[in-house]
Formats: sequence, structure tokens, C-alpha cells
Amino acid sequence: MAAIVNVTILGSTGSIGQNTLAVIEKQANYRLYALTAQSNIDLLLQQCCLFSPKYAVVTDPEAEARFSVLLQQSDCDTELLSGAEALAQVASAREVDAVMAAIVGAAGLQPTLAAVKSGKRVLLANKESLVMGGDLFMNAAAESGATILPIDSEHNAIYQCLPAGEIGASSSQNVHVQKIILTASGGPFLNLAVEKFADITPEQACRHPKWSMGRKISVDSATLMNKGLEFIEACYLFALEPSQVEVLIHPQSIVHSMVYYRDGSVLAQMANPDMRIPIAYGLAWPQRIESGARMLDLATEQPLQFQQPDLKKFPCLRLGIEAAQQGGTAPAVLNAANEAAVSAFLGKKIGFLQIPLLIAAVISKIPCEAASSLAIIREIDEHARVVANDLILKKFC
Repeated sequence: MAAIVNVTILGSTGSIGQNTLAVIEKQANYRLYALTAQSNIDLLLQQCCLFSPKYAVVTDPEAEARFSVLLQQSDCDTELLSGAEALAQVASAREVDAVMAAIVGAAGLQPTLAAVKSGKRVLLANKESLVMGGDLFMNAAAESGATILPIDSEHNAIYQCLPAGEIGASSSQNVHVQKIILTASGGPFLNLAVEKFADITPEQACRHPKWSMGRKISVDSATLMNKGLEFIEACYLFALEPSQVEVLIHPQSIVHSMVYYRDGSVLAQMANPDMRIPIAYGLAWPQRIESGARMLDLATEQPLQFQQPDLKKFPCLRLGIEAAQQGGTAPAVLNAANEAAVSAFLGKKIGFLQIPLLIAAVISKIPCEAASSLAIIREIDEHARVVANDLILKKFC
């Protein structure tokens, strides 16, 4: 009989969190230690009643008060914790074997880093942790012996194509790798004339043609910033130079990424676009379990197409690549500015075309420095958000 695996899901009410629970529900040897949410307490309560985790964490104070009442009225034995410190607590607890890091944005950095420092198996869906503090993150993993399993479909694909699932700066496979290819669907506006970008609405930007995701990530996919962030993440995860990472547009989202080896071989991982596949891989690694996803049938699929990205049409990808090349605190500034820009776009304070303009304006105002500590990264993150919000108020563009 398989050993019991105790799991904490950071961000259980989001798309990745819900898909993780869908995979776990079909397996007998996984137990939920903790589920966390910011404010979606109705769904969190349903999850607690169904999966009976030991703890639930709510980080929004007002939502926490309301959830406390709902929890007391239910038959659920789950104990409520609150605040950011509780996130780190349930991510690093001795009883926890695996942590799904699925909190979107910079808010996921501290609890994810706590899980890494505690030597957990970390299923990394929070790309911002690496974007903001890649060196700190990877060094902490090397010191603690934590296992990092990337959950983004692209990085998960690369991981599967590398020998023995090696990762990080100490891995030996890099001498054999020429480059890696991150594939991108191109988002909902791949074939839309750039002249029409000014009229794009948040509702249109959140309507992804292949993936079902949260609103922030959907907008990132529409601007291709998601791929810019993944570009930075790949450099840290696989200890590669930016010159060894490329992006190709692949609208069918069947080939999730590729690894080019020095001998001319190219290994690619293929599957239907379903996040349950990389999630199941991360949960069971090095074994394989059922994900619930539909099997790929290449004979019935459309022809697979690939093309170079248009960096003039999608400047957010260019900004991400440039931040990776610059290093230091540049990726943290990029991430903070992007989060502020996407929030403003979703709130209809700025237009779609203004997203990269705002990000570039913030980057130009904040000098790059060494990202040598978590305190420096947090300070830069906060500073970049202040600058971004000030520019938005001044209607910079």
C-alpha cells in the first residue's frame, strides 16, 4: 500500500488549487493538511467540508471573520488560522510532505520560501517566487534539500525532458543542453491586428482560447508577459543563461516545451492542454498517477504550428527577456509593475496598450541592484508598486 502523503495547498480556491484537489480526490493515499485562500470563503468552506483538512487559512481579515462564523455553523472539524504568518506555518509544518504553491503574485513568495527552507517537496505554480528572488530561492533549496517540481506546463515539460529529473545550478545535464524552447499559445489576440488592441476589454483578455485560468494570469497570457515571467523562471530553475532560452508561438498548445541537446536531439513533452497533467506529475513524482485528463490523439489533432513571437506586437515578452538579461532586482521590478498594471487594466483604469507602457515607465525609474536579501526584494517590490500606482493616478499615458 502506498504511503500517505500530507499536502498543503497554498491558494486552494484558484484554478491550480481546484485542479490539484480534482487530482487528489481520485487518489487514496493523499491527505490534506491545510487549504488556504484570500477571500473566496464560500468555495473554501465547500473544500473543507469535502476534504477535511486539519487547517484552513484565510488571509483577508474581513473574509476571515465571516469564514469563522460559517465554519462554526458547519459540521467540519477544520481549524481556522489567519494572516500571512499562518501561510508560512502550514507550508513548513513538520507533518507536511508536499506543498502546492499556487498563490498568484508576490503574495506567494514568503510561504513558498518557507516551504523550500523546510526541505519540502514544493510543487511550484507560483512563478513570481523565482522571478522576484531566484537566487535566494534556489540557494535555499540547495541548502535544505527541498525538491522543486515545476507545475507551469512549460517548465514541467522541460523537467520531464531532462535526464533523471535534474534541476538547479548543481545539476549535471546543462553541459549537454544547447537550449530550451518555451512554447506559448499566443493568447486570444495572436491574430488580432495591433490597430485593434486599443479597444480590447478585460473580458476579452480573460477569454483564453486554450486554458482555463484566473483573471490575472489570463491577462498575462494575452500580453505574453506570462511567457516573459516564465523566461526568467526557466533561467533560475534550470541554471541556464538567457541566451539558452527561446520562445516559440505554438497555438495548438500540444507541445508544451522542448529541450535541444548538443548532439542534435530534440526532446519534447506533449499532452492535451490540461493542468491536471503537470499537477499529477508533481504529486506522484517519480511515479505516475491518473490525472483525469483526456489522452492525446495526434491523428485527430490539427496540424502543429510554430512561429517566432512578434516582440513589437507583444512588448511585454521583450520586457521579460530584458529583465532576465539584466538580473538583480530587475525581474522583481518587472513583476511588481506588471501586477499593478494588470490590476489597473482589470479595473478599467488603463487600456490594454498601456500595460507595457506603464511597466517600461516603472522600470526606467528604478535602478537595478543586487537582489542579495529578502528584505531588499520586498523593499524594491513595494517601491515599484508605489511608483506604478503614482503613474496611474497621474494618467501617465
